[in-house]
Amino acid sequence: MVTKVRAVQYGCGPIGCSVAKFASQRDDIEIVGAIDIDKNVVGHDLGEVAGLDKKLGVNISDQAEAVLSETKPDIIFLTTSSSLRAVYEQLEKCLRASVNVVSTCEELAYPYRKETLSAEIDKIAKANNVTVLGTGVNPGFLMDTWPLFMTGVCQQVKQVKVVRIQDASPRRGPFQKKIGAGCTLEEFKERVEAGTLRHVGLSESIAMIASGLGWELDDIRESIEPVVAKSPVKTDFVVVEPGQAAGVKQVGKGLRQGEELIILEFEASVGTLESYDAVYITGIPDIEVVIKGGTHGDIATAAMVVNSVHRVMEAPPGLITMKDLPVVSALGAKRERGAPCPTDRGLALLNRDG
Repeated sequence: MVTKVRAVQYGCGPIGCSVAKFASQRDDIEIVGAIDIDKNVVGHDLGEVAGLDKKLGVNISDQAEAVLSETKPDIIFLTTSSSLRAVYEQLEKCLRASVNVVSTCEELAYPYRKETLSAEIDKIAKANNVTVLGTGVNPGFLMDTWPLFMTGVCQQVKQVKVVRIQDASPRRGPFQKKIGAGCTLEEFKERVEAGTLRHVGLSESIAMIASGLGWELDDIRESIEPVVAKSPVKTDFVVVEPGQAAGVKQVGKGLRQGEELIILEFEASVGTLESYDAVYITGIPDIEVVIKGGTHGDIATAAMVVNSVHRVMEAPPGLITMKDLPVVSALGAKRERGAPCPTDRGLALLNRDG
């Protein structure tokens, strides 16, 4: 019999609902609570809000402490903000309630550049014997964990370059707004200067790759510019005229002594002709790996969060990152708690047989 992990969904926006929807389909996870401050969803059944064809019997509450106390979950899916500072108080409540956390907060994916906050999170998690992980599709996989994994077949690595180009037309409305689709170029510039228009996570991914490879960087730099529409584009959420911003292009670079060791290129816009994800490693040997058609961000984010559950619960207490975990995969997701996954058993047999 599968022992179900008791989970609470904290944040019931589009990503939170996607996570809850996937988690509810798993026979090893039971959603026992839901938290959000949006008055439009408070009091409603999570299943209805998440777009399921059934009720889950879990009403969304704006009383976080009460939900944590009454449900006594094993893990929290925290999907409320990209900012570590913004989620810190929520995160602290979960950890002090002795609950493990998997979060989509981009700045939590590799938070050690914010030393005071990360040290405090680690301290609280260890004191309460729980683990906290920040993950998702990007950061969390495509532009950090994946390229790090690919370097495992290299004898020498001189440079890592990752490119993510995506057509944002089928993505959710908030994402299209986040990348500036439909803004005039002046509006785009104003939002960039205000800090409300940018993909969060490039610096965190660069820092994770550097740490995984043992590289000491002198500097991490980012640039941002609009992808300008050359023809009209219409989605379910926005209309973009020629000359307006169709999306955003950001480039992050990790440098040492002026040399570009890590290059991350992120571009998301509506109406782009080709989507793909690619890793280019310069070394021995050179490597080029491309995912044609790209990776669906919303689906992949929910998958990474939910598929990480058992890895996180089995990890040592404290603040961890994706590079600290055994490989997260869909394999072994439906298994008894504490039981080794098939890959673990395979390694044990290999070691035994020499």
